[in-house]
Amino acid sequence: MKITTSIKLTAIALAATFGPAFIAAADTAQLPPASTKTGVTYATDIKPVFDQSCVKCHSGDKPKAKLKLDSLENALKGSKDGKVVIPGNSAKSPLVLNVAHVTSDKDSWMPPLHNKANIGPLTPEQIGLIRAWIDQGAK
Repeated sequence: MKITTSIKLTAIALAATFGPAFIAAADTAQLPPASTKTGVTYATDIKPVFDQSCVKCHSGDKPKAKLKLDSLENALKGSKDGKVVIPGNSAKSPLVLNVAHVTSDKDSWMPPLHNKANIGPLTPEQIGLIRAWIDQGAK
């Protein structure tokens, strides 16, 4: 399975609307493992990943899905449809499910497979780092 980034309105809306049913539809067994790095923080570890792969579309005055990932506060705020980060539980965080491309809805995958910005997928290591950040409390 090809692993890439994701955060898309469709998946966020499905997760917010259907909660556990949507998460059950995701193949969480396919998630890369969380990084073993301790003390993972947004500022030091996650912001560089988001700056490279996410903020082109998820920042500014008109962010996609009204989700901004340009600051810790904005990432934790989520989108107009709800939270995308569940501190302490990366396997149920829509952000992780979308960036790892483990949902059956390819429209939820981020970045999209064929995006105008030509942004490539996140690596399993980057996804693992995001998982560690969330599992460690998303600080």
